[in-house]
Amino acid sequence: MGASEPAALPPLLPIARLQVGDAEAVWPLSIEAGWNQIAADWRLMLGSGTAFGIRNPAGKWIASALAFPLGPAISWISMVLVTKPERNKGHGTRLLQRCIAEIEQAGAAVGLDATEFGRPIYLPLGFRDVYPLSRWSAPAPVRAAIDPPAGIRVRAAGPPDLARIVDYDLARSGLQRAAVLENLLARAPHVAHVAERAGGALAGYGLGRDGHRATHIGPVVAEDEAIGLALVSRGLAQAGTASILDVPDRHGALRQWLQAQGASAPRGFMRMLRGAAVPAVEDGSRVFALAGPELA
Repeated sequence: MGASEPAALPPLLPIARLQVGDAEAVWPLSIEAGWNQIAADWRLMLGSGTAFGIRNPAGKWIASALAFPLGPAISWISMVLVTKPERNKGHGTRLLQRCIAEIEQAGAAVGLDATEFGRPIYLPLGFRDVYPLSRWSAPAPVRAAIDPPAGIRVRAAGPPDLARIVDYDLARSGLQRAAVLENLLARAPHVAHVAERAGGALAGYGLGRDGHRATHIGPVVAEDEAIGLALVSRGLAQAGTASILDVPDRHGALRQWLQAQGASAPRGFMRMLRGAAVPAVEDGSRVFALAGPELA
């Protein structure tokens, strides 16, 4: 090879489908990144979504990305991870593009929650801002839960409440995620609650899950902020550990209450969409804590 000829680029490592059985093997990617998922989260996502990964020549997973369907109108991209020694080699971009193509081939809009570093990457790809949110870290224990407004009762939720929670959630979040809600209700019943009116009509619900670093509180969906605050406070009080929750910035009273509990919000995200409008998802006014960037 002549001195002026460029060096040949190494061949691209192939993209492979991740299966449910790969959960434990790919989980170290999120641990290395300092994220909160546990193997059970990976099993849920791999079982319900379409995930792609890249292995190194030794067979170890070095990168991942997930397309998670939340109904025919929208799918969520998450778990875009690359192990530190393999970053800046294009692995994440290739996997992200594969997920986008997979979703748009199905005719759905693409959603994701971007960090301040990711947002400048996603904007040129056609993603648009929907609303900002903050990840709050709450110490344990928090103060006693806040009482709900007059005429509302908050009680522990159980399996008989699942069908109502699923219907309530879809009408207000715009997301079809029955498998997610069933999984969270079964995994963390101690932080699961419903809010009911005097006649028994549902006025909100709150779920959560165990995590690698902290209990995750969310989703919390409710008719108004007072009910949402009562549900969030009940979940945090029952968690028994340090907790995290992702709260849309528009909910000022909830933010003020979290600050009064000694919680802090060191990280921010931007909820973003690409493709056709999904009004219920873009509204989000009745969503008081998200299921998380990986579960929406």
